[in-house]
Amino acid sequence: MMNNIQNFETKDELIEQLSQRIIKNLKEAILKKGKASLLVSGGSTPKPLFEKLSSIDIEWGKIVVGLCDERWVDSKHKDSNELFVKQNLLKNFAQKATFVPLFQDKLAIEDAQQSCSKVVENKLFPFDVLILGMGTDGHTASLFPKNVKLKEALDLENKNICICMEPESAPHKRMSLTRSAILSASNIYLHFEGEEKQKIFEKVLSGIDMYEMPISSIINQSIKSIEVYTK
Repeated sequence: MMNNIQNFETKDELIEQLSQRIIKNLKEAILKKGKASLLVSGGSTPKPLFEKLSSIDIEWGKIVVGLCDERWVDSKHKDSNELFVKQNLLKNFAQKATFVPLFQDKLAIEDAQQSCSKVVENKLFPFDVLILGMGTDGHTASLFPKNVKLKEALDLENKNICICMEPESAPHKRMSLTRSAILSASNIYLHFEGEEKQKIFEKVLSGIDMYEMPISSIINQSIKSIEVYTK
């Protein structure tokens, strides 16, 4: 399936165009079913996008926000995606949105896969808008290369929504959406910036193995077209 790749000259232009697309998707979902779900990723790249979205006045009270992945740390920890989203997205107009966390402080991550899957299924599913990032190692969400659970995470026959991962190349155990959960979203955006990531993306487009660069499992598939926004 052909992906829609948009390459921008400036960050401001990218953020403006991407935020308007996301808002349009959310408004359409609210119009159709009275509510909308938005799943987002952490990392430094989406901060300006989150701030832009938070400043747009739509019916945020009808929007539920969740995470594509989470580091298994307390929600006040500096590496928490929950904290990052609360500080940068759930403010201004967007503070009216409902947030659904992944981290559960009374459970070890290995024991939380099923409960996380249930929470996401009950409160966020079906996904209306899902925004992914991409690491320089080709990971997306917390689907890291060379991981013992990566095959299970990428298997489209695996209908679990969440899976716990322990990356070799990054700190903290993580809870991540599976590939099948990601590809179930109505509107999927991949947002990345910079020359280094552009080179990684070109490798991915050439058909690099998805176990070497897991983002390839999202880009090179025939189920869903992905909207790619890059600078």
